[in-house]
Amino acid sequence: MAGRWVGRCPECGEWNSLEQWARDRPGPRRRPGTPSGGLGPVPLAEVDPDACRPMPTGLPEVDRVLSGGLVAGSVTLVYGEPGAGKSTLLLQVLTSVAAGGTEVLLASAEESVTQVRARAERVGPVPRGLMVVAATEVADVEEAVTSLEPDLVVVDSVQALVDPAAAGGPGTVGQVRACVDRLARLARDGGAPLVLVGQVTKDGALAGPRALEHLVDTVVALEGDRHLSLRLLRAVKHRFGTTGEVGLFEMGSSGLEEVADPGPLLLGDRRSDVPGSVVVPVLEGRRPLLVEIQALACAGVPGSNRRNVQGLDPRRLAALAAVLECRAGIELGSVELFASATGGVRVTEPAADLPLALAVASAVAGVPCPADLVSLGEVGLAGEVRQVPGIERRLAEAARLGFTRALVPVSGPKDHPGMTVVRVGTVAAAVSAALRLRREEDAGLRREAPVRSLLPAATMPSWSSTAASR
Repeated sequence: MAGRWVGRCPECGEWNSLEQWARDRPGPRRRPGTPSGGLGPVPLAEVDPDACRPMPTGLPEVDRVLSGGLVAGSVTLVYGEPGAGKSTLLLQVLTSVAAGGTEVLLASAEESVTQVRARAERVGPVPRGLMVVAATEVADVEEAVTSLEPDLVVVDSVQALVDPAAAGGPGTVGQVRACVDRLARLARDGGAPLVLVGQVTKDGALAGPRALEHLVDTVVALEGDRHLSLRLLRAVKHRFGTTGEVGLFEMGSSGLEEVADPGPLLLGDRRSDVPGSVVVPVLEGRRPLLVEIQALACAGVPGSNRRNVQGLDPRRLAALAAVLECRAGIELGSVELFASATGGVRVTEPAADLPLALAVASAVAGVPCPADLVSLGEVGLAGEVRQVPGIERRLAEAARLGFTRALVPVSGPKDHPGMTVVRVGTVAAAVSAALRLRREEDAGLRREAPVRSLLPAATMPSWSSTAASR
């Protein structure tokens, strides 16, 4: 075989023996619901809207993220850290779908059928309709799908598959592109939803070519520390619905268990009487979660103080420490700071700025914040507290879990049902308000009417005198 015509064959030495041969190229891809041929324009009103109606997976948290379920002929990519539970979650989805009397297929490229069966036993009863094939070549997967015609196909994982016609080894750019292209064409021609498991790099990014995300319809990330129980399922890309929903799971002995109410899981072990603890309502997609921000301050060596962070942005802690020192008069030059977001949730949105600043100030002063207080707001370098989106939704979740007071930006709502809202314009005013609320709580003089505003900012009280007075 030669890439171009030559007069003499390089293998046998014969002249004029090469014949031109052109490989048949696949036709254009056709999605479900597209008219036959799919080559010309058609009236949009004649396209069947039910062709993209999702098929429920039987797991409400998964259906929440996928806007109802998996769409026929769609290709979904699920990726996450090793040990996050990708294979377990998809095995639960296959088991749930097969329990309804349909036939599903798991193509395992990393585990033997015996290993898959052992894991399935831990998940629950194994339905008869759950089929499994151990294959490392994409042609074997195609043959199994063609012969069984299942209603759902899961390939675990795409980086372990190989296409002999493509160059490179398993997991290389050429191999991943070739395998995904063939499997995507198979899914769109057959109509069965296809779910691919993807691996990640050491930096947490999706392994393989970046174009892999463009070859699929939906990209779903399963996040969470493998040493903690909480898992977050979020859609990074979704052509058939929104990417604003998040599914919550807890890793248990029988697989991933859905978490309908994350409040007890995230705040169940909180010690509210310890300095440095502040609760923030964060938005994961459109779903509010209450997360505890903790800070610890201890004496350090001037010029070499550490700023250790877990679950938060370390650059924000450094900036907030500078704001507290320059705008609120809290000396942090000889203090080592440690800050974390508990429960395995990573908090990166600006709404956590004010709670983090209050946690640091509380830890430095040795004065706990009120137990029923939540706070939220972005803090600027000038010390101002700025607006964040979805305040009403955040406060509603906080009120549902029993919190009765909130520190919000001055441009936020004046009140909220069941809560005392304190509006602050600066981080110094927020610290002053938290101290005042704590003193009122200790003295039993808690106000019933909401405080409308604290502008202009109150003078920052002396931390040493406040701690001594307590």
